[in-house]
Amino acid sequence: MNTATTAQRPLHRIASVLAVSALALGLAACSKTEDATVGQRLDSAVDRTEQAATEARVKAESAMQSAGNKMEQGSQTAMEKVDDATITAQVSAGLAKDPDLSAIKINVDTVNGSVTLNGPATTPAAKERAQTIASAVKGVTSVNNQLTVTPS
Repeated sequence: MNTATTAQRPLHRIASVLAVSALALGLAACSKTEDATVGQRLDSAVDRTEQAATEARVKAESAMQSAGNKMEQGSQTAMEKVDDATITAQVSAGLAKDPDLSAIKINVDTVNGSVTLNGPATTPAAKERAQTIASAVKGVTSVNNQLTVTPS
């Protein structure tokens, strides 16, 4: 669907409603006693309708521009933020690549970028390496290392 055509529909409806309203007011004014001729009153009503339609179009365009800007900002924010499932998968993959950590079962949980590591570690160095691997993943805001050192 063409976005420009869709965006113009409300503007067209607004302009039509304003035109009909102005003509109705012009016709209602015909019963009043004034010095202006019917043609002059009709011209005046048409001018007011055109002015109102122009103002409505400007307001609608401004609102559409503002909405477009907000949509762009929102999509940029969403693209920058890595979701928790992706972080968990990347941390788990990183741990599986390490020869000392791949042999043990480490549970990785992620909430709003905060990673928690649970399970055993064979040495204090392995525990520290697990934290370093988790911290290096894009989107990780903090690491809660709850690994317990239990020699095998």
